[in-house]
Amino acid sequence: MQNLTRITRNPEVMGGKPYIRGMRVTVGTIVGLMASGQSNSDILKAYPYLEEADIYEALAYVASPL
Repeated sequence: MQNLTRITRNPEVMGGKPYIRGMRVTVGTIVGLMASGQSNSDILKAYPYLEEADIYEALAYVASPL
């Protein structure tokens, strides 16, 4: 598995779902936005505190084998 440094997972935060850099934006939120046709720039406009690398790492997280 890749070393994903931007993903945080804590069973006491966000119901244990993986999220981005402690910001309470879940990996699932980002992946869902991408699946609905949102572009990277659309997501960054909606969540200006995210970085493009956060989006790439969220996608890498869901693509990585368990």
